[in-house]
Formats: sequence, structure tokens, C-alpha cells
Amino acid sequence: MREKVFLLLRIFLFTVLVPATVVIYVPVQLARSFSAPVMAAAIVGLVVLLAGLFVVGSCFYNFAARGRGTPAPWDPPRHLVTSGPYRYVRNPMYVGILSILLGEAAFFGSLLLLAWAVVIALSFYLVVALYEEPGLRNRFGGEYERYASEVPQWLPRLGNAPNPRKPL
Repeated sequence: MREKVFLLLRIFLFTVLVPATVVIYVPVQLARSFSAPVMAAAIVGLVVLLAGLFVVGSCFYNFAARGRGTPAPWDPPRHLVTSGPYRYVRNPMYVGILSILLGEAAFFGSLLLLAWAVVIALSFYLVVALYEEPGLRNRFGGEYERYASEVPQWLPRLGNAPNPRKPL
């Protein structure tokens, strides 16, 4: 029990330091001078934002419960996480964060927030390509290679999802 509490505390600290800066602090600074959004765009934005929050929360849970680690590079999961949203896309946390940013851009009707989302998307792509995937291949070897061959990197294969009863 003590280990789980400590793990949750580490995840909370990482969340406050990194994702909260990307999806709360910077967007608030960028949206300070927004005009009232169109109601339909605000509703769509809110739905996309909430979906992104759900995905990110699910990823954090799976990192703790299944991977026994955090999303922080200095405290990574000890086991390869292939459950939850990771069954459908290899980078669901980044997809979730981008959904939050796109939802904010729509909600506030802000092209500046949309530009911020594009900058973050490019940053995520570079981090994954240059750091994360090579590191996962080194740490998990064939297990990661099999997973990467079966699960798409960014966009889930709708209609061709993996069998939930068949372990990856």
C-alpha cells in the first residue's frame, strides 16, 4: 500500500510539472484575450477536451497499475504497458494531451491555441522518434518490437482493433 501511495504522489508531481504546464499554464496565457466562442465550437471543444482528459487519466492509471512507474522519463514504468488505451495506439498520452489542446483551441475559438497545439504535436513527434521509441526498444527488446508491429503509433485502427482477450 505504501508503494502505491508513493507511486501516486510521483505521478501527481510529474503531472503538476509537465502536462499541466502544457495544457493549463501556457494556454491560459495564450487565451487571455479571447472573444466569446461560437456555442457549437465551444461544445465540441469541451467534448474533445474531456475525452482527452479521460485518455490521459487512463494512461496515468495504467502506468501506475500495470507498469509500476510514472510517465516521467526519470521514473519510467518497469513493465511495458500494452493495456487500456495502449491497446489501440502506442502514444495515447500524447494523443490525449493534443485532444485537450485542440479542445481548448475550439472552446476559446483561438488560432493562437491551435498554433500552440501544432508546436506541441511536432515536439511530441520528435520526442517519440528520437528518444522514446529507441529507448523502449533497448529496454524491452522483442516485447516492444512485437507490440510496435501490432499497434499503430498515433491513430488507432478503427474496426481493426486488437482482440482484448489476446495478450499483446
